[in-house]
Amino acid sequence: MESLPDAVVQYILSSLSNAKDVASCNCVSKKWKGSMPYIKSLYFPRSIFDHLSHGQTPDTIVMKIISSVSRLEELVVYCRFTSTGLASWLLLVGPCLKKLELRMDDLVDQNAPMDSPSKLECIQAARNLESLRLWGVLMVRAPKWDVFQKLKNLEIVGAKLEDSVLTEALRSTPNLTHLVLLGCEGLRNVWIELLELKHSKLDFYGLGSCSLTLRAPKIEYLEVQGCSWIRVRETNCLKNLSIANNAGRVYMVEFGKLMVLESLSIRGVQWCWDAISKMLQFASEVQHLYMKIEFTGDFEALLPFPEINFVDFFKSHPKLKSFDIHGAMFAALSHKNSLKNVDSSFDIPCLEEVVITVRSPLNAEQKMSTLESLVKFGKKLKKMKIKILQMKSGHCSADDFFEEICKFRFMNHKLISIE
Repeated sequence: MESLPDAVVQYILSSLSNAKDVASCNCVSKKWKGSMPYIKSLYFPRSIFDHLSHGQTPDTIVMKIISSVSRLEELVVYCRFTSTGLASWLLLVGPCLKKLELRMDDLVDQNAPMDSPSKLECIQAARNLESLRLWGVLMVRAPKWDVFQKLKNLEIVGAKLEDSVLTEALRSTPNLTHLVLLGCEGLRNVWIELLELKHSKLDFYGLGSCSLTLRAPKIEYLEVQGCSWIRVRETNCLKNLSIANNAGRVYMVEFGKLMVLESLSIRGVQWCWDAISKMLQFASEVQHLYMKIEFTGDFEALLPFPEINFVDFFKSHPKLKSFDIHGAMFAALSHKNSLKNVDSSFDIPCLEEVVITVRSPLNAEQKMSTLESLVKFGKKLKKMKIKILQMKSGHCSADDFFEEICKFRFMNHKLISIE
């Protein structure tokens, strides 16, 4: 290091971000200490101040390190801090900050007086933020924010909030292109209107009975978990869509035309059949389809899928390249009338990869016929994986069915694998 030019040493040291490393480098030499103001990013780990002594507090130590940096662009704080400390830091470096990530711990520490400036309200001082990520947020009232004109990315992980509070907070971020809400509870009717939004991941924690209305005409990627009613009407740009509900049932989905949709994933224990059939109709141009829905039914009773015509299904999805289906959908395609009177000109033009999860040995003959038809009509098929790990083996026909699958694999060993 001694033989390197000062500019190179400064460039190397300015790439440091961990606050412990920065503090250590300050003690090495005057040259190294002189390089610290050029650091662009600071990161304070969760346990960095676990063993403080002599009356020191995390707020004052963070302030001391931040004040030694001339133009800080990114600040990540996972250690504990107070709203007073945050306010003092952001008063100093807020105008130049571009990225801010905070572990708020509001859900753990709810004893702060309501009339004091909240940690959320302190963030207003960083008015030029481009990215904001918050962990453990309690939003019982809307933060008093002006508009964050430059904010493009907002992520909130582990939050307790109300519908109106979320709506009000998002009004202060009109130019978001990326929105992530993970593990958010307390929401019932979510309304999001963001005209520049392109990428969004929404995970609502609870009974799975949330309602979502999204207005985002530029949305390209959307992932939704925990909603029973979903409305997204402007979908001209939507390329990737994932809908899941592991706690409740999906009653209704309402989308605009999905003409550019490339990938669709629908998952859950129970979906109403109307919601499933609508999604398959909307996604007629889809290239990659993943289906893992256990049951259908509009009420408490868990019902199997109705019969689906094999030929009609693939004719209505001509661009399908990869198809991952769970037991219920596979069983629906495998009925005795599905492959009757198949036109000799029928083929599956684009299908390259199929993954099939077999849950039951019932109707083994029809299921084998469906597997054979996928190979026969899938002219471009390169790979078929048959998953039988979860197959119910108590039925007397299970061994015979497994033997038939093994024979089928032996006849097509370059194409088929068994898991």
